[in-house]
Amino acid sequence: QVQLVESGGCLVQPGGSLRLSCAASGRFFSIGAMGWYRRASGKERELVAAISSGGSTNYLDSVKGRFTISRNNAENTVYLQMNSLKSEDTAVYYCNAQIREAYYSGIYKPYWGQGTQVTVSS
Repeated sequence: QVQLVESGGCLVQPGGSLRLSCAASGRFFSIGAMGWYRRASGKERELVAAISSGGSTNYLDSVKGRFTISRNNAENTVYLQMNSLKSEDTAVYYCNAQIREAYYSGIYKPYWGQGTQVTVSS
């Protein structure tokens, strides 16, 4: 069974930094794109950052220049480095990964982590 386990969320002051991590475990053939989403209270879930298996990235406009997504393919892990945090970054952050479970399936399925709370407040 494939699992995504996130870590790194906590309370941080405005202007501070945090690094989120998400590791995939279990039996699978390969991982495609990986990404971070967030859902703030009373708002829709939104894509924060994504990274392809080849390393191409894209970001939500409001986090460009402040957040950096990266991945370690050998360790099946994706990271989100968040700098210059603002109160509007407060949300539950979810990791997503497109996973191909078996060589013969040829299909990538979306998997989600359990979510980690990031609170930016003084």
